[in-house]
Amino acid sequence: MSLAKDDTLPLQPAMRTSIRTLATLLLALGGACGEPDHPQLDAGYRQAIADTLRTLIVNAYDITKPGDPVARLMSLYPDSGRVISASGGRVTTDRASLEAGIRAFWTYVGRNMQKPKWEWGPMLVDVLAPDAAAVTTTYRVPHLTPRGEPHVIAGAWTAVFQRRAGKWVIVQEHLSDLPEAVAMPGMGMGDTGHAP
Repeated sequence: MSLAKDDTLPLQPAMRTSIRTLATLLLALGGACGEPDHPQLDAGYRQAIADTLRTLIVNAYDITKPGDPVARLMSLYPDSGRVISASGGRVTTDRASLEAGIRAFWTYVGRNMQKPKWEWGPMLVDVLAPDAAAVTTTYRVPHLTPRGEPHVIAGAWTAVFQRRAGKWVIVQEHLSDLPEAVAMPGMGMGDTGHAP
């Protein structure tokens, strides 16, 4: 049988069914690949993430709550894996080292503060993706020393959060302590401690 240039071979019924099945499969795969499996990052969704992170931070740093403050602070970090924390000119990369630093701060500074009040500056939240966000803020902790003298520790903090298994955790952070002479004008320089 010879065909002219504009002639076509008729498709057999079985071949038509296979082509339809293949086209349906390709459309389904294309739709699955093209549609995100997460909510769009609209203003409402970004606000919900920002509100969630602010609440987590304020609750973890509420040093007036009963219980173990170190455990409460450590609840902001993943249970395992790498977590990078830069503070006081040093960098740690694992949970155990980070916890040791926070525990040292609490042992030598935190538990000696009398009538402390944790004050946050504006929390600037940038939602980077449905499961990632960065928070930058400042903090001040006015309190009395064990001798009853007024004292303040203060600084700035940036934390990168990631949502893992439905839980927001800090995977990287950087803290900059404010020098005591700036935090407490008119006071002499001294050990301001490390505020995680």
